[in-house]
Amino acid sequence: MTPSASASSADAPFGAGCSAVPTSGKGSFDGMSQDPVATAASNNPALSTLVTAVKAAGLVDTLNNAENITVFAPTNDAFKKIPAADLKKVLADKKTLTAILTGHVTSPKLAPTDLAGSHTSLAKTDIKVTGSGEDFTVDGTSKVVCGNVQTANATVYIIDTVLLPKS
Repeated sequence: MTPSASASSADAPFGAGCSAVPTSGKGSFDGMSQDPVATAASNNPALSTLVTAVKAAGLVDTLNNAENITVFAPTNDAFKKIPAADLKKVLADKKTLTAILTGHVTSPKLAPTDLAGSHTSLAKTDIKVTGSGEDFTVDGTSKVVCGNVQTANATVYIIDTVLLPKS
């Protein structure tokens, strides 16, 4: 199949979690495609904890100004898997928080056809992705629940588990 033959489906977001994305407005797929990634995420109610963390780490401008990146964006439910006391501690520790968050970002933009494999994050950690089609697992534990979401400067894969550094 040639890329131009099915550009619409190849470019479309996929996954059961996409149903949580608003159908219109700034938080919709069309709306998010107009904004840089941190701004786009701030308009998606399922990513509010991630946005809080990005703001706490001072990474809004870094992410919004980066070009050609892929972001693995944990949902609010992904953050809820972390014990509350641990999450509070991490949110208060800018250095650790920055390392965790930049561990969710790689370059360049990855289409679903290029997603499987090992990618070096901005935190210099490896992000290992397995799977194909519309079924991907990140670092062995995190499922892509809504993938191939386009923003002005990034491709976003919404995931169900926060990628924590191997201790």
